[in-house]
Amino acid sequence: MSYPAVAKAILVSRAGGPEALELVDVPVGDPGPGEVVVRVRAAGVNPVDVKIRKGTRGDIASPIRLGSDAAGEVVGVGEGAPFAVGDEVIGWGQPGTYADYVTGPANRWTRKPAGVTFEQGAALGVPASTAYQSLKSLALGDGETLLVHAGAGAVGEAAVQFATLWGATVVATASEKNHAKLRALGAVPVTYGDGLLDRVRQAAPQGVDKVLDPAGTQEAIEVSLALVVDPARVVELVVPDWAAEYGVTVFSGGLPGSMTPEVIAVRDESIPITAQLIADGRFAVELGPSFPLAEAAEAHRLIETGHPGGKIVLLP
Repeated sequence: MSYPAVAKAILVSRAGGPEALELVDVPVGDPGPGEVVVRVRAAGVNPVDVKIRKGTRGDIASPIRLGSDAAGEVVGVGEGAPFAVGDEVIGWGQPGTYADYVTGPANRWTRKPAGVTFEQGAALGVPASTAYQSLKSLALGDGETLLVHAGAGAVGEAAVQFATLWGATVVATASEKNHAKLRALGAVPVTYGDGLLDRVRQAAPQGVDKVLDPAGTQEAIEVSLALVVDPARVVELVVPDWAAEYGVTVFSGGLPGSMTPEVIAVRDESIPITAQLIADGRFAVELGPSFPLAEAAEAHRLIETGHPGGKIVLLP
């Protein structure tokens, strides 16, 4: 096993803007039983990372290492871990992946298929698992119609692809510039804004059975509730309080009890499944700009100010 004693990592020790991100030296822990050390080749940047940095997902009482999604190479293996040095892997739910090395449980990693790049692997964790688990929890089935808000976002694009693979008809909201992309993924695109309800009804004259809302806007929730028979058929991903206010279904770390062990198990099964779909040419990941680890603050600024689209990754 060969890895350094010290790694570079991004952490935040106070709530604030992108300038609160610090590049520091951290020890690379030796792997214990069931653990691995991974040389990170790409790390996904997610909106939840921005919320953690801002302090809106809990107080920052002590320094927090950011990141949860990554892809890389195994360089150290603890007793009982089902990997070998040199294995290429994809990780999700592994704290501290804004780093060039990370040590953690082997069950947070799966083998990366040869046809998947490190950048694609790092882009999967939060978006793919969220979309997959939400639609599985809705029991979306063949022949049903799904409305996806913010269809051109990372979660939205994943949801469109899972739903169409499972035989559903998908209507997805997006700006007009993203309509061609959504059509290519199998969705019927509609432009959000005034008159959205009528446009959705025109696009889905058969009616809408279920809704996934990664947008969290007032427009999205009002249109969703006007379309479905039962508000529980709307999965809300942004505003946890709407579970109590409207009766919609919420899966969020911000809503205690919503992320049950059963829900987490479904999220976990999504990553190897999605990685294989990519390798088989049946699932696409749109990649956006990439940044060196030391420029993580620029990646956060881009997420907050808007960018042309695609998943942002760090390349340690």
